[in-house]
Amino acid sequence: MAKVHKNPIKEAQRYLDNAREILSTKAEKDGGYYSDAKYVRMAGNTAWSGVLIALDGVLDVRENLKGKNRPDFKNYMDAAVKKDKKISTHLFNTYESLHKVLGYDGNLNYKIVQASLDEGKNIISWAAKHYKEA
Repeated sequence: MAKVHKNPIKEAQRYLDNAREILSTKAEKDGGYYSDAKYVRMAGNTAWSGVLIALDGVLDVRENLKGKNRPDFKNYMDAAVKKDKKISTHLFNTYESLHKVLGYDGNLNYKIVQASLDEGKNIISWAAKHYKEA
């Protein structure tokens, strides 16, 4: 089972900051592109993990998992839409850009990477607005 963080929003922001640090220190930007897909993938996966931590703090996605450790993206999407219908497009774009385009494909385009990180930041900000400390 995933760890429940004391302050998931702060932790999510820390992950996003770590993703930016990976890019700035290891991915070696050359003009409008990064030169190492390995570190772009690492940064994308780190940022996506931060988004999931933020979502875990505000969404009830763990019920009915039947022994699975991590909910499917569909579970997150369904729970987010129940809370705020307007978030679905943003959440889907964040999933596609951070998890798939960066995390799997390692897209080297600087503008795409930055836009993806901004999408992650927007989801974390949305989660922060809905977060209530217990």
